[in-house]
Amino acid sequence: MSLKASSAPAFRDTATADGPPGRAPSRLKPRGLVRVPHGGLIVVLVLVAVFTAVQADSFTTSQNLLNVLRQISVTAVLAAGLTLLMTAGGMDFSMGSNAAVTLSVAAQLLHDGWSTAPTVLVTLLLATLIGLVNGLVVTFTRVAPFVVTLATAMLLDGVALLVLNGMSVTIGDKMSTLGNSELLGVPYLLIVAVLALALTGLVMRFTTFGRDAFAMGGNEHVARLSGINVSGRKLALYALAGALAGLAGLMLLSRLGAAAPNTGGLQLQLTVVAAVVIGGTSLAGGHGTVVGTTLGVVLLGVVANALNLLQVNSYYQYVVTGGVLLVAAIVNEFQRKSAPGH
Repeated sequence: MSLKASSAPAFRDTATADGPPGRAPSRLKPRGLVRVPHGGLIVVLVLVAVFTAVQADSFTTSQNLLNVLRQISVTAVLAAGLTLLMTAGGMDFSMGSNAAVTLSVAAQLLHDGWSTAPTVLVTLLLATLIGLVNGLVVTFTRVAPFVVTLATAMLLDGVALLVLNGMSVTIGDKMSTLGNSELLGVPYLLIVAVLALALTGLVMRFTTFGRDAFAMGGNEHVARLSGINVSGRKLALYALAGALAGLAGLMLLSRLGAAAPNTGGLQLQLTVVAAVVIGGTSLAGGHGTVVGTTLGVVLLGVVANALNLLQVNSYYQYVVTGGVLLVAAIVNEFQRKSAPGH
């Protein structure tokens, strides 16, 4: 008995180095190799940036870099909400369309003489309500989130066109400070995006709400048995996703200075989904990372900018986004199957 007790810990330590407990490993992994988190993403991002800088001198100019940062800020805010939602096993394909509705309604209100503060408040409440409705349908009808939110996206795209009546609506210089001004050389839009990503990361890592999201994504039935209010958490997550979609819509309006048909919508949302999946957030739930999402957002933004600077046909951006999303989804699934417990 004493011999078994003393030898068991040593055997477990050896087994966990390469392979499941209880089985001696066939080989040990070299200790000198350190796995860099998101190393593949970083390498691809650096390669794309270097290639573009060599081919187009304007890529590294401060004006171009600030323009890229402003463009990806809207995507980053949407991606922050989607990362938390997907970690909990949810999905929302309507966030881009929600942003389009928010942008359209806000533009109409400002154009009709409303002041900025009430407009922002009303549109954020509207966006949050849209997210909450998604949550109610998903939670209490048991219809797949993919189906519910895709249908909602198509509905909201139509609503945005109806609000604008198919025409562009300008807002003058209202909200221009948020869209075009800077603080110590940093665009306000980027500051908002960084705050959204940072707060999402803190919530996921250090709060009960974040831990519950991971638990729900890992196994919703077990999470419910452990005492987590799964229904309440789902409603809160979808409402939060809606609120961030509304914020993104207002950010987009402040940058463009006008609302036009087909601004935002499902195409924007597909870019957001691609960024989140590329960053390593699991499509099945239970795993998510804000750092990875941030890298995914930056990568897609740099690729889009590179295609513009290299004067590549703009239609290829759709091809690139769709191709990247497909590859990322396949890699994501392989990683899920190779993870412990699968």
